[in-house]
Amino acid sequence: MSFPLLTVTAALPAVGAIATAAVPAARRTAAKWLALLVSLATLVLAAIVLVRFEPGGDRYQLTESHTWIKDFGVRYELGVDGIGVALLALTALLIPFVILAGWHDADPLETESSRWRPTQGFFALILSVEAMVILSFEATDVFLFYILFEAMLIPMYFLIGGFGDRAHEHGDEAAATQRSYAAVKFLLYNLVGGLIMLAAVIGLNVVAGSFSLTEIAAARANGSLDMATNTERLLFLGFFFAFAVKAPLWPLHTWLPNAMGEATAPVAVLITAVVDKVGTFAMLRFCLQLFPEASKWATPVILVLALISIVYGALLAVGQRDIKRLVAYASISHFGFIILGIFAMTSQGQSGATLYMVNHGISTAALMLVAGFLISRRGSRLIADYGGVQKVAPVLAGTFLIGGLATLSLPGLAPFVSEFLVLVGTYSRYPVAGIIATFGIVLAALYTLVLYQRTMTGPVKAEVSKMPDLRARELVVVAPLIALLLFLGVFPKPLTDIINPAVERTMSDVQQKDPQPTVPIQNAEAAK
Repeated sequence: MSFPLLTVTAALPAVGAIATAAVPAARRTAAKWLALLVSLATLVLAAIVLVRFEPGGDRYQLTESHTWIKDFGVRYELGVDGIGVALLALTALLIPFVILAGWHDADPLETESSRWRPTQGFFALILSVEAMVILSFEATDVFLFYILFEAMLIPMYFLIGGFGDRAHEHGDEAAATQRSYAAVKFLLYNLVGGLIMLAAVIGLNVVAGSFSLTEIAAARANGSLDMATNTERLLFLGFFFAFAVKAPLWPLHTWLPNAMGEATAPVAVLITAVVDKVGTFAMLRFCLQLFPEASKWATPVILVLALISIVYGALLAVGQRDIKRLVAYASISHFGFIILGIFAMTSQGQSGATLYMVNHGISTAALMLVAGFLISRRGSRLIADYGGVQKVAPVLAGTFLIGGLATLSLPGLAPFVSEFLVLVGTYSRYPVAGIIATFGIVLAALYTLVLYQRTMTGPVKAEVSKMPDLRARELVVVAPLIALLLFLGVFPKPLTDIINPAVERTMSDVQQKDPQPTVPIQNAEAAK
């Protein structure tokens, strides 16, 4: 039997979480280093998976299949395609930076002797989320995916509710109440979506007689499985609703600003750059592959919702006074672009959407983590409490600017390529939708540049006059992310070579071809 590389890649952070939680209470530093080493080892395994993956090979590679719950036909089936392996690599890449950035976020405060925070638990929860997210990108059994989809809510609930942002706490019970509210709202929204998905998962098994994604897809391809139109549409809606909550898509988005605002900056990155990608990934893997006709049927409504998310999220970001909530609403706008690209049903749109998932993860991590460093120095999330930071902390201001420029998709930085592909792919089939989506770019420039102007330029406020610049640990967190934004901005080919074959297969699932140019190429050449 071949080496179970995918299982080991997901199992390592799970075992590391247990080991980190078991470190004695007095050995907080040892627990931190253990969690960091485990995350780095997981990154090495993810790199091996990436190297062993052959873009032109089988659709699902490094596959594993074992009987799990025999009586219900549930199997432990794993496999990665180009989309899954790219997001697996993104997850493994970001977790070490999340751990380093949150190095002191769970240390007990000097005034906190009666409310000591379990440092070990904080890092163990991060590793457990990593394990579940990686396994969800690998799962090809629908029921196994559902279990992971729901289980990751538990550690995230405790990370939001138990280890919230200290910038405005100061022992305030109101802050603890807000944090608890955000955690419960996050849990309830996602649980409702998950319960609806569970009904759809059971319904799919009744109709198809299997939970295996590959078996169901093969049965659909050879004509042995023919779902009734209404049945397929109902099952699609059950899956899509859960994924739209996780993504999040308007109007199911309201949990995200609360969760990101009350969480620590590293946990906020974990939410939007890692966990939320499971929702958009699942739209590609499950909705389009299992329910192609229903996906095309629902496309007009989904495109409208995606456009609302783009414009609505950007408009609310413009009006925010809280730095972290501004980034949260910007992320809602960006997820609108991703979903727009998925359901544009063009190869450019879906390639751009997948690339956007990766680039958004890197750019949001860079911006939010630098914002977290800024907030920890001043002790405030309010934009109005800053001013002139670039004069006292130029490196911090410079990295903040690059993260912000990546957020507005400046040419030369990674998100530009993906956003451009989404817009071109959307315009080629739905010109009006492509035009409306471009307003999101204008608004992104507005909220990003206004944020930078109000916090980093102008007179130096007394409260920030002695603000220290980025320290060595913080530079180690930010510098690689900035380097990746620059590299993928000018040379995205390593990622697109992996993603494009998987997108072609998805397009084949929904029996869609790219629209032909309105002006034939030969005529265009002749016109010259």
